[in-house]
Amino acid sequence: MATLIAPTFDLPSQLQTLTNLADTRIGAKVIECSDDFFADAQRMLQFAAPVFVEDKFDDHGKWMDGWETRRKRHAGYDWAIVQLGVAGKIQALDIDTTFFSGNYPASASVEAGYAPQGNLEQAEWQPLLANSILGPSQHHLFEVSSDAVYTHVRLNIFPDGGVARFRVYGEVKIQTTDHQGTLDLLALENGGRVIAYSDAHFGHPRNLINPGRGINMGDGWETKRRRTPGFDWCILALGQAGQIEKIDIDTAHFKGNYPAEVSIQAVYIEDATDPQLIPQSMFWPFLLEAQPMQMDHVHSFIEQILKHDKISHIRVNMIPDGGISRIRLWGTLVD
Repeated sequence: MATLIAPTFDLPSQLQTLTNLADTRIGAKVIECSDDFFADAQRMLQFAAPVFVEDKFDDHGKWMDGWETRRKRHAGYDWAIVQLGVAGKIQALDIDTTFFSGNYPASASVEAGYAPQGNLEQAEWQPLLANSILGPSQHHLFEVSSDAVYTHVRLNIFPDGGVARFRVYGEVKIQTTDHQGTLDLLALENGGRVIAYSDAHFGHPRNLINPGRGINMGDGWETKRRRTPGFDWCILALGQAGQIEKIDIDTAHFKGNYPAEVSIQAVYIEDATDPQLIPQSMFWPFLLEAQPMQMDHVHSFIEQILKHDKISHIRVNMIPDGGISRIRLWGTLVD
């Protein structure tokens, strides 16, 4: 069997700090659809890039990596309702028809609703994207202007066809108001995001805040080998300000390329823009002074954490270079 893998797609820089709210890794799922005869609608929410397996067929016909409906022989259109992994403000959409060359929809529209308890009968669907023309085997990026918070989206395709991947980029809005419970304030599902970084040659720092442990060495932040003085760094924003009680730094799968040391600086700041944070971050006080690292290991720190009443941003310093799989900042919310 010949397998083709979709080429890497680089998001525009203005979207790279956003979270894909429709990512299965944070709990997104298709809860209902009009039809998925040829290909399961759940597939279009997968994180991995779509693939095309030339000789792969199943009982319904050609196997496709995405959502594909049967050819419509009557009036109407197909649709799928997606429950977002986390509620958020939606800023952009990607309707990707990669490998759907003769079976892509002619056009698509998107609606969104707010139903935190899952009761869609009471949700008011709001238009996010007007009916827009689609093309074969390509990404279709659409910017969205809305300040509302949504929990569900409905993708409508006209009249039928296939979508390889559907991404809903936005800003996570934490739904909990529990100021007593402990949670990972940096986690993707709690609104953590990447602001800037020195290098991401082998792995992007957004992997640091993904759910679960890393699945392999590619599922982490890894920089190229440093041949000049200094060290690598990345700046991350917490989903909501809080007080940190425990830090976990996980070097899973990094065995010959883990950093010698890692330190973390932190600050609480309300109104700085992302570009302003980069030069300021060099002077932030330490939350965790440089600590030695081991290969393929979860390093937990409690007593070593330096006192901060609350923080909103951190700078992770990887000394001098290498790879980290995950970082967890366990703490409580602070107004």
